[in-house]
Amino acid sequence: MPLSSIPVDSFLINAHALWSKRWFVLACGDFAKGSYNAMTVGWGSFGIMWNKPFAQVVVRPTRYTFEFMERYDSFTLCAFPQRFRKALEILGSRSGRNCDKVAESGLTPVASRQVASPSFAEADLLIELTKIFSCDFDPERFLDASIEKHYPLKDYHRSYFGEVLAIRGTESYR
Repeated sequence: MPLSSIPVDSFLINAHALWSKRWFVLACGDFAKGSYNAMTVGWGSFGIMWNKPFAQVVVRPTRYTFEFMERYDSFTLCAFPQRFRKALEILGSRSGRNCDKVAESGLTPVASRQVASPSFAEADLLIELTKIFSCDFDPERFLDASIEKHYPLKDYHRSYFGEVLAIRGTESYR
């Protein structure tokens, strides 16, 4: 199904299901220079902050994508139909330091329209973002003690807020 531009105020999603059940691919870097990495993400949010539409993602400092998130000023979030689940599992379980996991996934990186970071041809939702804020999780600030169980290696996430610059998707997102 063809993708069309979606104004942010017309963007309709079941955010919980997208993050926790379908996942996103977070891609960051410079597609034109061939310097980028991608990983599957299942934790994040959408909203309004500082009068800007945003998506928030978290990346552990141990992930290869973290280096790209620190180096580049944009990223993309791409959602896929269920038939691409295996590809997302590859992107979420392997490191781009050790292999070309994007090639192994069978997904096709393509140039985004407004940011240097790539999108993916097979996606049914593409969100282009520019970073506007980041901060590190501080375990002393966890108000729910059960959160700590997600960090056996003490590799606490860095949170990134990205301003939504463009959304393209199928009609189901409008």
